[in-house]
Amino acid sequence: MQRDNLILMADAYKYAHHKLYYPGTTQIYSYLESRGGMFNETIFFGLQYFLKEYLQGPAFTQNDIDEADGFLKQVFGRDDVFDKAKFQYILDKYDGRLPVKIKAVAEGTAVPTSNVLMTIENTDAECYWLTNFLETLLMQLWYPSTVATLSNQIRKVVTQYYNETATEGSDAGIDFVLNDFGFRGVSSMESAKLGGAAHLLNFKGSDNLAGSVMAMQYYDAGHVHGMSIPATEHSICTLLGKEGEQEVFRHVLKTFPTGTIACVSDSYNIFRACEEYWGEELKAEILNRKGTLVIRPDSGDPVMTLLAIFEILFKKFGYTVNEKGYKVLPPQLRVIQGDGVNYEAIKGLYQTLKENHISAENLVLGMGGALLQKVDRDTQRFAIKCSSAVLNGNQVNVEKAPTEMDAEGNITGSFKKSKGGRLKLVKINGIFKTVRQQQNPELPDQLQTVFENGELYNTLTFGQVIENTKA
Repeated sequence: MQRDNLILMADAYKYAHHKLYYPGTTQIYSYLESRGGMFNETIFFGLQYFLKEYLQGPAFTQNDIDEADGFLKQVFGRDDVFDKAKFQYILDKYDGRLPVKIKAVAEGTAVPTSNVLMTIENTDAECYWLTNFLETLLMQLWYPSTVATLSNQIRKVVTQYYNETATEGSDAGIDFVLNDFGFRGVSSMESAKLGGAAHLLNFKGSDNLAGSVMAMQYYDAGHVHGMSIPATEHSICTLLGKEGEQEVFRHVLKTFPTGTIACVSDSYNIFRACEEYWGEELKAEILNRKGTLVIRPDSGDPVMTLLAIFEILFKKFGYTVNEKGYKVLPPQLRVIQGDGVNYEAIKGLYQTLKENHISAENLVLGMGGALLQKVDRDTQRFAIKCSSAVLNGNQVNVEKAPTEMDAEGNITGSFKKSKGGRLKLVKINGIFKTVRQQQNPELPDQLQTVFENGELYNTLTFGQVIENTKA
């Protein structure tokens, strides 16, 4: 399948930069960092996808150059901005292989914010303009990295409450606590791929098939990593009307007499469904199944609704009290909350369960838009900035240090202050720290070359990325 035209994958203002860089510039060196935000560390993920999909090998063709030439003349309404000769040089000399070098921390690694995650520099003095031309595309690393970070932080919350309230040995179930329901809610198929795969670094439950497909295609995953179960939707449970809901429930149990199944139960009255249908008429069938029924509410206040449901289910099905003093439903029954779920809501839900002596193992979660769509570049404040250049043969440090005015009129330094110099990422007493390349010569650089002049290096399998995340 033909690639999209890389030459058109930049913000329009960048096409004049080959003229605007000061005369004598022969190299631009830039870095990517997460400058802070919602969480104090960031999981780096997704670069290998972008390298394979857009940059590896010949990155563009003669047809791409010619198309871009005509297109950009119309964009600017003048012919002295885009210079096709710049790309023609790369095509003729390197067969379209990009003369840049990219170094990055191993994907899946959790790095404290305000540290370098990736660097990029041109390897041909004629292509000084190319480094930051690629910023537009590579900046999109913010998305898979942010989703991976959010998913990882949720796993930490879940793990905390399992440690505090769940039965010893039940923590293996954490892998399936947070399920990706976001396929339909993202802005594009590419978002589904990137966000879906990012989530699979932390959990195995997913209805987003695109995530596993991406992991297999771009990270050599040897098998499908996202797993799901049979589950109903409202079009199934409302087919026989209000009076036929119980019969639909019975049909669901008969259709899958073994294994885990999920059934949305709020089509008319979730409390009646739990009290009468599941808790009385179908109780024996549930308890005799070789598997687990997962009841799904899908409306109402999540906290109040769940507390009421658990009260009904404990009354109807009984419960045990684990060694930590928390109630646990029979193994044939669990509840999934997939409506109104986000990071803060998850913390609130599990804390409420704990306060009501209900074990975290009774509840699993589905998360859609809040996992894959309600994030942006500022969630973790991603930026790519130039920190070094070669000007008239001399290496110079480049940095910005803005002052800004707050809402009260006070002038202070900005968090947008950038780093200067050629950088490396080192570990000092086990903690990541960004230093200049000449500093701490005894410490190895955690940034490895992953791309140089069209070739990929130090590629990772999806399994290796997962192991880095666990570490």
